[in-house]
Amino acid sequence: MPRKIEISHRTIVFAVLLVISLMFIYFIRDVILQVIVALLIAIILNPTVTKLEKYKIPRGLSVAMVYLGLLSFLVFTVATLIPALVDQTSKFTSAIPKILEDLDIPIFVVDEVAKEITSSLGNLPSQVLKISISFASNLISLMAVLIFALYFLLVRNKLNELLGVYLTKEQIARIEKVLTSLEKELGGWARGQIVLMLMVGLSTYIGLSILGIPYALPLALLAGVLELIPNLGPLLSAIPAVLVGLGISPFTGLAVAALAFLIQQVENYVFVPKVMQKSANITPIVTLFSLIVGFKVAGVAGAVISIPVVISIRVILKEFLLDKIKSQ
Repeated sequence: MPRKIEISHRTIVFAVLLVISLMFIYFIRDVILQVIVALLIAIILNPTVTKLEKYKIPRGLSVAMVYLGLLSFLVFTVATLIPALVDQTSKFTSAIPKILEDLDIPIFVVDEVAKEITSSLGNLPSQVLKISISFASNLISLMAVLIFALYFLLVRNKLNELLGVYLTKEQIARIEKVLTSLEKELGGWARGQIVLMLMVGLSTYIGLSILGIPYALPLALLAGVLELIPNLGPLLSAIPAVLVGLGISPFTGLAVAALAFLIQQVENYVFVPKVMQKSANITPIVTLFSLIVGFKVAGVAGAVISIPVVISIRVILKEFLLDKIKSQ
């Protein structure tokens, strides 16, 4: 005789509430992502704020100084690079069919590339409104993230008081320990990564300029950005630069390839040991997997925060797993 399965009202209510909660989380996923990014920014910037506090500077003023410094750097970088970058990138895009043709690429490939570029440029006016709306939306999201991060930085030194209402002293001490580890590892990783990106980008720009390679700025910027991907990033960034060099002459293409190889060797044996010696070490395969998963889940923003999220998970698991092992 088959057994009769009974489902209690409590189970049904729990299942319904769980589904509603998951739907709500999915609905506000953008806000959750903004909060996570803001927390990561606050964790990364807090060590600098804490150092300023040691010089008897009030925390509010320390946070303001760090924010002003960061925003000034971003504004200066954008104002300096964007005009030249847009100009060179536009010229580079228009020159791609000619470069492929000079490399004796099959004519049907050149034609297809030319059609795609012409189509994209022809549709550009109709995309202006969409681009403007997207820019405004992203700007609002950025402001929300910065405001969240500002609040987190301001209340960081009052964390014990805020959590004291809900948690015990032991639980607060554990959270404080985890946050301190996160600030150390994430801060070290972020600062080291930024320095490496600047070094690789600048080295690439100087080298390409010496070799007389056109479009040196976008190619160097690409090299700096792809520095986020160890081992594979330098190879990917070298491909378009080598193609441009080959479009000039075989010798120039070989010289660009040699430059990329030289920069990678200097990076591996000089830049990385010096810059990242205090940073959180993550293997290249984990980095690549994290970037792919992050991009799949949340696009470019997900890819950007993927490595910090992996570092955060590692720190948290390390803390709780070690305690569990010690208690056994």
